[in-house]
Amino acid sequence: MNDVRQTVTRTDESGTDTNGAPARQQTKRIQTETAADASTTAQNIVWYILGFVEILLGLRFILKLFGANSESSFVNLIYSITSPLTAPFDSIFGVTSTTAGQTRSVFEPSILVAALIYALIAWGIVKLITINQKTD
Repeated sequence: MNDVRQTVTRTDESGTDTNGAPARQQTKRIQTETAADASTTAQNIVWYILGFVEILLGLRFILKLFGANSESSFVNLIYSITSPLTAPFDSIFGVTSTTAGQTRSVFEPSILVAALIYALIAWGIVKLITINQKTD
């Protein structure tokens, strides 16, 4: 829940215009400030971490599927970072691979399962954070 605070400033000026006719000018300035409470901040942190993990897992899935060269430093970095994330799910399904020339394409459904499980865990954490919050 965000705390919203508005500051309204009004000015009312009277005078004459360039022709000498009476003129009146009204100005209204509204300044809005919002501040997130600790619960919203915690929720956002959980979702940002999940987004980062999902992007890494998606990169791993695409690199494996398209047969990226694992000797490349970038590909090796992605594989080494995501290896602990997919390790608990590696033995759930078999790995399907095809070879075309020197390119070996690998389909690992365990990466998709890992992404789904981590999303469910993040959703559960966010629900635990908001369990006692009142809804508007």
